[in-house]
Amino acid sequence: MTEAEDHKPQSDEARSAFRQPSGFAASIDGESSTTSEFEIPQGLAFQRQTGTESETTSEFSLPDGLEAPPAAPADAEGSAFTLPSTHSAWTAPTAFTPASGFPAVNLTDVPWQDRMRAMLRMPVAERPAPEPSQKHDDDTGPAVPRVLDLTLRIGELLLAGGEGAEDVEAAMFAVCRSYGLDRCEPTVTFTLLSISYQPSLVDDPVTASRTVRRRGTDYTRLAAVFQLVDDLSDSETNISLEEAYRRLAEIRRNRHPYPTWVLTTASGLLAGAASVLVGGGPTVFVAAMLGSMLGDRLAWLCAGRGLPEFYQFAVAAMPPAAIGIALTLTDVHVAASAVITGGLFALLPGRALVAGVQDGLTGFYITASARLLEVMYFFVSIVAGVLVVLYFGVQLGAELNPDAALGQGDEPLVQIGASMLLSLAFAILLQQERSTVLAVTLNGGVAWSVYGAMHLVGDISPVASTAAAAGLVGLFGQLMSRYRFASALPYTTAAIGPLLPGSATYFGLLAIAQNEVDRGLVSLSTAVALAMAIAIGVNLGGEISRLFLRVPGADAASRRAAKRTRGF
Repeated sequence: MTEAEDHKPQSDEARSAFRQPSGFAASIDGESSTTSEFEIPQGLAFQRQTGTESETTSEFSLPDGLEAPPAAPADAEGSAFTLPSTHSAWTAPTAFTPASGFPAVNLTDVPWQDRMRAMLRMPVAERPAPEPSQKHDDDTGPAVPRVLDLTLRIGELLLAGGEGAEDVEAAMFAVCRSYGLDRCEPTVTFTLLSISYQPSLVDDPVTASRTVRRRGTDYTRLAAVFQLVDDLSDSETNISLEEAYRRLAEIRRNRHPYPTWVLTTASGLLAGAASVLVGGGPTVFVAAMLGSMLGDRLAWLCAGRGLPEFYQFAVAAMPPAAIGIALTLTDVHVAASAVITGGLFALLPGRALVAGVQDGLTGFYITASARLLEVMYFFVSIVAGVLVVLYFGVQLGAELNPDAALGQGDEPLVQIGASMLLSLAFAILLQQERSTVLAVTLNGGVAWSVYGAMHLVGDISPVASTAAAAGLVGLFGQLMSRYRFASALPYTTAAIGPLLPGSATYFGLLAIAQNEVDRGLVSLSTAVALAMAIAIGVNLGGEISRLFLRVPGADAASRRAAKRTRGF
């Protein structure tokens, strides 16, 4: 090669990756060797291995030539509410597959209450994958904190309205699953609601809670909330999260269906009808009605002044007892005991008693204990109010005989009509929808007919007769609620009004006022037994309806998914 050719610039083809970089030593035989693409670039230090290792290696180090994927940019501030980038609420995988496989749960043809109860009793890993009924345009779904907040607000309205803890948990679970949140665990106590959602086994759970500070009876609002949950659980209705919030705000803003004067009149009619049930006539009806209306107004006055409910019940129990004492002192030939008993019927906390016993029977013992303790305080306040009046009446010379048992009347049609009037007035006091008033009125008439046929005609124990009548009320109420996909409370609570133990309570208080404590305690124990029979009967009727109304074609796995534990 000539010197000119040696100084000629090289072409691009000559500059190849196989050209040996400058600064690299020749081969062993002294001749330059052809390099390859695997050659060490110029400037990159490399220490060849000798007989011993010159650096410490690890099984966690990346192999040569393998590049690590770029890390996702970290958030400026981490939060438990931030969803993982790879998580999808609609396609969330299950935690693992059990060796025995998942039970084939066929719960598509039953009300959402039964579906949610069944899945709540199953382990989290065995629950069927959620099928969100509310679709959205984006793939990630709604924000988890907003869904949990909506769930807690719905649960708050249900619990404040007197719904049982099991039904509140079922409603909260239904709302979460309708938006695609599968691993949710709602918890309900007497005044605290909480819910926890875990996106996966490796992500931190998201937990939110809400305190129920004010409770009031409004079954119209309760029915509206149940309708909202039913719409959310229905795949044919597309309700966005904003629409659900709007409907919930409207439910909160809705006024009560009945004005105050209607409620006061209903309280008087309830007391008058109860006095007729225990053998009172027209004069007793009017006297009991006036006493109950006066007590209702005094209780509202105390409530406006901020007094606790304990004193409100005590004040409300005084006017009927005072009118009964006044009729006795003026030698008016009427059954003063029937007047006082009628006033007690309007105050006995039947709704709270049924809810408390139902929570205990379904395994919510903390909530049941709190509700039964509330019932005990209400009962003690009624006892205190009536005892004060009876004590002064006895000191003034009023002749009240605790041995004189009240009659049941000789006209069955009048008794049935009075029981239906009592249920009607009770339904108005509970702020029920007008469409449910007729059904619960007829249910109350049926309950009293069964009780009268068993106790008065068949001479069966009053406790057994009361339990059977209450069980029929619970059965009919559960059937009506299933037919309308609503809560069972509007169909059962007012219907048990004629069965409340008003006369046993009164005679127990009267015996204590006359220093016959043993006789008074026996009578009060009978009242407690009757109250428990009512609550257990109502719950048993609902459980019987769910026991025999099974899904068509349901297999053993479906029934196994709905079973309860035995507790030991």
